[in-house]
Amino acid sequence: MDVRAPHELVEDLFRHRYGRLVSGLVRRLGPARIDLAEDVVAEAFLRALRAWPAEGVPEQPDAWVFRVANNLALDTLRRRAELAGADLGADEHAVQPNAARAEPGDGPADDTLRMMFTCCHPALPADARVPLVLKTVCGFGVSEIAAALLAMEAAIAQRLTRGKARLQGLGARFEVPPPRELVERLPPVLDALYLMFNEGYRAHRGEDLVRADLVEEAVRLATLLTEDEHTARPEVHALLALMYFSGARLPARVDAFGDVLTLAEQDRSRWDRRWLTHGFAQFRRSIAGERLTPWHVEARIASLHAVAADYASTDWGAILAAYDQLVAIADTPVVRLNRAVALAKVAGPRAGLDELATLGAAPELDRYGLAAAVVAHLHWQLGEHAQALEHFQRALGLACTGPEARLLARRRDACREHAPAPAW
Repeated sequence: MDVRAPHELVEDLFRHRYGRLVSGLVRRLGPARIDLAEDVVAEAFLRALRAWPAEGVPEQPDAWVFRVANNLALDTLRRRAELAGADLGADEHAVQPNAARAEPGDGPADDTLRMMFTCCHPALPADARVPLVLKTVCGFGVSEIAAALLAMEAAIAQRLTRGKARLQGLGARFEVPPPRELVERLPPVLDALYLMFNEGYRAHRGEDLVRADLVEEAVRLATLLTEDEHTARPEVHALLALMYFSGARLPARVDAFGDVLTLAEQDRSRWDRRWLTHGFAQFRRSIAGERLTPWHVEARIASLHAVAADYASTDWGAILAAYDQLVAIADTPVVRLNRAVALAKVAGPRAGLDELATLGAAPELDRYGLAAAVVAHLHWQLGEHAQALEHFQRALGLACTGPEARLLARRRDACREHAPAPAW
């Protein structure tokens, strides 16, 4: 029996089951009803908040939420049909209880993965696919998606509107696409899985730095992709390896008070050895292909951190070489920022700052608090306290979690006192 308070159970259920509930409902309603599915699932959770404290928590809470959401959807469709003077049964997008059942060998049978592949339909605008996945599967709001993609909120809202309208116009079914289309749709699905994982590993807002539910769900879905013959490609194994290597650090990411512990401060004996083992196993499987993808290089970088006995033993030269590879195949401002950090470790903070200066005024980095924090720390290491304080203040002004804000404030204050810059 679950002894948690009803509101805690509802919150936990929302975090862990929202995507699966929406996906399951879209399987019944059809992809043209994504908005309706999201609305009724949200309303069902609100009703749970009102009902469960008075009536008690049902034996199967997620089934209760799904049933309420399903009934709300049916009621809405009936009202719409009545207003239009139409017969609900004649609506081609009405509830389809047996829609899109996969046959063995057809591809991933998980509803959440089907939802992701549906949102990555090749007929949808390319820039709408990943935001649509993050909205429908992860339950991210527009601001969270914008933060994850380093984009403006207005632009994300427009992409979502365009994507949903296009999906509705296509009359697409909630089904596993044929093998060739599975491969074509895979890249944005992997991008979305990584962003889901990354939001769990380092949340952009709130009081919790880590959202283990998102990390676990991203790993679960990536694992399913590695187990299906049509999607078990080298880049999928590489992405899963990256998730395992990074996720292994979670037990050491925060202290007993929930405050951030940087890579230099973490107790590596607390890293999850089982996840590291899984990471190396997936990494070995990823090298079977002939094409080097960004996921391979990212996994390589994460593996170099994983094999270092302590922070001082980190092979920054090898990491810098890996970032050179990454720049050659996926040159983005964030990759350049990470390369500048590695360069600063190898050649000193001035070299890192000079590298960042070559980026110019990249708008993505203007909205990225970590970029300002990196510049602040490099100036601090050089004893340029006024410049460091300016950038620390700027980093604090950008959206971040409570633990990150406290870390930045502590470092700003230490810099103001001209204390030595710590390892980072």
